[in-house]
Amino acid sequence: MQDKDKELSKYRFSLAKETLANAKMCLDNHFFRDCINRSYYVAFYAIKAVLAIESVDFKRHKDAVAYFNKNYVATGIFPKELGKRLGRIKMVREESDYSDFFVASLEEAQKQYETAGYIVNFVETYLKNQKVLE
Repeated sequence: MQDKDKELSKYRFSLAKETLANAKMCLDNHFFRDCINRSYYVAFYAIKAVLAIESVDFKRHKDAVAYFNKNYVATGIFPKELGKRLGRIKMVREESDYSDFFVASLEEAQKQYETAGYIVNFVETYLKNQKVLE
């Protein structure tokens, strides 16, 4: 792993942590659509932190998620449950952001926020094991 990859990974993970705090503020203030959106981006930044270690990047979200699932979930590096949650958080975010009639509930926002935290915890452990985070 090159130093620039390590630094990019750390930066992306810090974005994930910052965005998790933003998602919590949205949840606490009843901005449920925004909480769902921010929760997805927590997960997205976290998996991009993992991909940065191997100098892999994608312009499209679906490509980053597919690569992560193929190379990290299917191989057992991350649990299958994480892959399922990643797929669901992406789908719910897309519905929330693009569907005119999507009703964002407290329950759904809480679920997505919890998923974001779940993913961040696994990624943080992985990055510590890879000596990216101390």
